[in-house]
Amino acid sequence: MDMILAAEDVERSYTIGKTTLDVLKGVSMQVHAGETLSIMGESGSGKSTLLHVLGGLDNPKEGSVHFNGQSVYRMSTARRARFRAENVGFVFQSFHLLPELDIVENVALPAMAQRSKGDAKARAEELLQEVGLGERVGHRPQELSGGEQQRVAIVRALMNEPDIIFCDEPTGNLDSRTGEKVLHYLFQLVEARRHSLVLVTHSKEVASRCSRQLILKDGLLV
Repeated sequence: MDMILAAEDVERSYTIGKTTLDVLKGVSMQVHAGETLSIMGESGSGKSTLLHVLGGLDNPKEGSVHFNGQSVYRMSTARRARFRAENVGFVFQSFHLLPELDIVENVALPAMAQRSKGDAKARAEELLQEVGLGERVGHRPQELSGGEQQRVAIVRALMNEPDIIFCDEPTGNLDSRTGEKVLHYLFQLVEARRHSLVLVTHSKEVASRCSRQLILKDGLLV
């Protein structure tokens, strides 16, 4: 498989008052086209920080991240924003849906700048159909269950047909049965479209669904 994303010797630390906390201590890893990869670790191990660095959201202190041979953190601010909009999708533990918009508008939002409004909404409705929410298209997020909201968040992440989907504990706020349903749709969508998936979790059961597993411990991959 072709490598599309590579991190090399990534370090990230935070200063709180007079204390410096080293979160990532030299992480190197690769993501290949079409693979599903889990990064497992306990709370506080640096999983979310690593995901943010890989996705262009958080500058590393040291090291580099390359996407298709291009250095993400040497891109201009505008180019990096375009990279995030066009090449990656994010799914977080909290759904981050806009309450004033219905779910079609929430899903279509990332594509509004790239497609006509009609085309974007048509694709949003098609994606919602694929995760069993076709009958809820006129509803707003607060009218949906937590599992339904996370399914909306998943298809929003796929809206621009990105190369990589980054998921940060996507079932962390859900009970096991609901979480299983969300994972079913997530893996079905990414595998059918051959997106790469990088999923961080503290759950061995969730991690085992991916084709490759890594463990982050004390700021290092082990």
